[in-house]
Amino acid sequence: MKFGVVIFPGSNCDHDMIYVLKDIMKQEVVKLWHKDTDLQNCDFIMLPGGFSFGDYLRSGAIARFSPIMTEVIKYANKGGFLMGVCNGFQILCESGLLPGALLHNNNQKFICKNAFIKSQTNNSLITSLISDQSSLRIPIAHGEGRYFADEKTINELKNNDQILFRYCDENGTINDSSNPNGSLDNIAGICNSGRNVFGMMPHPERASDGELQNVDGKILFESILQHFGVEV
Repeated sequence: MKFGVVIFPGSNCDHDMIYVLKDIMKQEVVKLWHKDTDLQNCDFIMLPGGFSFGDYLRSGAIARFSPIMTEVIKYANKGGFLMGVCNGFQILCESGLLPGALLHNNNQKFICKNAFIKSQTNNSLITSLISDQSSLRIPIAHGEGRYFADEKTINELKNNDQILFRYCDENGTINDSSNPNGSLDNIAGICNSGRNVFGMMPHPERASDGELQNVDGKILFESILQHFGVEV
């Protein structure tokens, strides 16, 4: 299987993502520079975390206009599989590929710590293997991670089963105290209505290597590979 990892000026989680896909999951990976216009026939595109263009203006607002995003948007609108993590999620929202926006954390501080999330659906390519009873310990690292959308959009996400993850505590309980950034309805990740574009603020690639004593995030990558019939 061939993954493409898009790299913007300021991306700083691109090599983390490449390492997990290539060395841990043993898949082919190509680097896609933000000025490229060829997606190189990749099966799956990843937008990694970081601070694209220094996070000037809103996070992801400038990266959305990079030349490669024209091709990424075309690819997604034709049903191609696309996932954005942290800054990648912000770029997807800025591009209109996912609804809503990521605002400044409610404490107005950058948050870098382990968080717990709970899968809200098995009906997605990245969550199909995850038990809806378990909580996953996945690192977060963001200053603008507070998911926001109007009431109509939130209701549509719920009704269409588009909420992938909610923040929870280690026991899987979803409440205000387990919400690290003030996201509406504890939302940590969503997909589009076509179920081919995925975004999440926590970093599964930072929880996929046994050397880090945490492999809770690896199951997301295993879910992707299973969908494509790749043995894991």
